[in-house]
Amino acid sequence: MLRNDVVAPKKVTLVPNRILSRKSKAISRRSNKQGPVQATFSVAPPMDVSTIPAHLSQVRRTNVNAPTVTPTRAPSPPPTGLLAYELIRGALVRFSETRNRHPPTAVLIHGILGSKRNMQSFARRLVAGFPSWQVLMVDLRCHGESAGLRLDGPPSVGTAATDVLRLLSALKLFPEVLIGHSFGGKVVMSMAHQFGGQAGRLPRPVKVWVLDALPGEVRSGEMGATDRPADLITTLQRITLPISSRGELVSWLESAGFSLPVASWTAQNLAPTKSGHGLIWSFDLKGIASMYASYESTDLWPLLASPAEGIQLSFVKAERSTFRWGGGDEDRILSLGHAVHCLPNSGHWVHSDNPDGLFDILAPSFGGAPDLRMQRSYRHG
Repeated sequence: MLRNDVVAPKKVTLVPNRILSRKSKAISRRSNKQGPVQATFSVAPPMDVSTIPAHLSQVRRTNVNAPTVTPTRAPSPPPTGLLAYELIRGALVRFSETRNRHPPTAVLIHGILGSKRNMQSFARRLVAGFPSWQVLMVDLRCHGESAGLRLDGPPSVGTAATDVLRLLSALKLFPEVLIGHSFGGKVVMSMAHQFGGQAGRLPRPVKVWVLDALPGEVRSGEMGATDRPADLITTLQRITLPISSRGELVSWLESAGFSLPVASWTAQNLAPTKSGHGLIWSFDLKGIASMYASYESTDLWPLLASPAEGIQLSFVKAERSTFRWGGGDEDRILSLGHAVHCLPNSGHWVHSDNPDGLFDILAPSFGGAPDLRMQRSYRHG
């Protein structure tokens, strides 16, 4: 659950009449002959830089044949920004572009207290197996490089979904596949609920994959006895910052009853202060607490009961999941006509515990059989 009130978010149109100006984003691309082509986009939003580490307020633009530069900001920035994101492209995407066709796109959403970097390895695996595809990853509001953004609405599942839809609209992308892990699973369901509710019928099918998350209310008591996200968030709120080192945080969390893997993973979210003395959070912990409270109470069963035409929902449960999948929720999902796939040899971190098994489950949504040569090369590379 860690890594990653239904509100009434504003309607978002997926394909707008205008796109981001060149000044509003920075693009870094690099390619090689064997692996996927990766393009990194960082939107330069307005933010209160006093609340985040200095290195997070810098936006870099890199060109293959040019040195790294730091672009200036627009003189009159809008009151809200767009999420930080990264687009990983398969080796064959450029051929779609030369033919004036948009490459098929998947969106990959991280869980609570996570970031887009948590999903990078699995995104590369997807485009290695399906090189004509591209995968968009984002830092949700209050997380990662999006932590300093000023965005509309209170932090919640619904507003997080609206943020992603707004980014897709700005990029003029209409994804064929939405994949969300844990908290991100409810975000992709909320995305489907929002844009499906607008149109009633989508211009083309969208496959929604929910990784080890359930559509209804979730309480900490329904999870494992250790490493509960609500407990971790409460514990982190008691820590006095700055802290001297990541090791100090790891030791402190272990003494508080959290596992070493979770303590070490949490410590990755520390960043140096502007003065260089000590470490502070690189995320907005107060906002994250509100988002997780929303995650626990958000009910998306109405989406499953009556999805818009063109939306297909499937769930992946981990064999060693911290959720109580054996209860009535799984039967209810199946009775409503949606699939539940069991991922063997996996705990909650499905994309890292058994990435090959997860890849095989998702493969039909990417067009069937993957490019086996490239996929094997990736697995053994």
